[in-house]
Amino acid sequence: MHNTSGRWKLGLTLALTTSLMWGALPIALKGLLQDLDSVTITWSRFIFAFIILAIFLTYKKRLPSKEILNKKYVLVLLFVAILGLLANYILYMFGLEYSTPESAQLMIQVAPMLLLIGGIVIFKESFNKWQAFGFFGFVLGLVLFFNHRLVELSSLDNDYGFGIFLIFIAALNWATYALVQKQLLKHLSSEQVMFIIFVFGSMLFLPNSTPFEILKLDGLGWALLIFCGINTLIAYGAFAESLVHMEASRVSAVLAVTPLFTLCFMHLTHFYFPDYIQTENLNSLSIVGAILVVVGSAGVALIRSKKK
Repeated sequence: MHNTSGRWKLGLTLALTTSLMWGALPIALKGLLQDLDSVTITWSRFIFAFIILAIFLTYKKRLPSKEILNKKYVLVLLFVAILGLLANYILYMFGLEYSTPESAQLMIQVAPMLLLIGGIVIFKESFNKWQAFGFFGFVLGLVLFFNHRLVELSSLDNDYGFGIFLIFIAALNWATYALVQKQLLKHLSSEQVMFIIFVFGSMLFLPNSTPFEILKLDGLGWALLIFCGINTLIAYGAFAESLVHMEASRVSAVLAVTPLFTLCFMHLTHFYFPDYIQTENLNSLSIVGAILVVVGSAGVALIRSKKK
């Protein structure tokens, strides 16, 4: 099993960076969906991150070695990590297309909760009755947040319900990737793992993408696309590196605040650019639910039981 470095302050900074980046990401992606399809956006994010990371690793002479990649155990882990993250990316985009940034970001919060559960099962991280209360608060928070959408969520026949379902499946795939990533850190650096994933993502999404449509973007579209590319590189790089220095449960606790960042960014966006994208019609119960999701998921991760 992979052991953390113990440099929790650095891990905390990296995890917070990831949370901020992911908080703003769905707003930018939703804006891009007005001009580009989901596959093209996803491909552009991968190719951007791949080029930048390839230059960096080549300069540092840290490209993955053939000796490491010839190990069957590492190849199996890489295969699972690649499938998990690629599925997460594209399913999240499809789900966002049918929902709103706020609801998408809150539902994807299931991902770090699943990561936490995986950390308990696989890495033997602790779990006690107080954490169980936190988990209950998390589930209750989701119900309260979607209180005005429960009818739509009860069926996949409508766009909103189908979109939220896709995001849940995306969260499941992300948790799988994250748990495998933690094991890969025994053999490869976080940058090397992400480099390999970006390579495969760039190749696999290319056949169904329409790169020439990117040339038709206006100034705002290009700004959003570049931001999403930088976001991909920084957010996942910071997340992967945070797992080097902190337990999976601690990282998931920090990531719990991401929906609040999204809500704040959406509020600011709507205030300054009211016609930019459609916002979620939140009522008082929805706000309480969002706070419960954050408190519950963070509480589950942070309340530790002493080892016997």
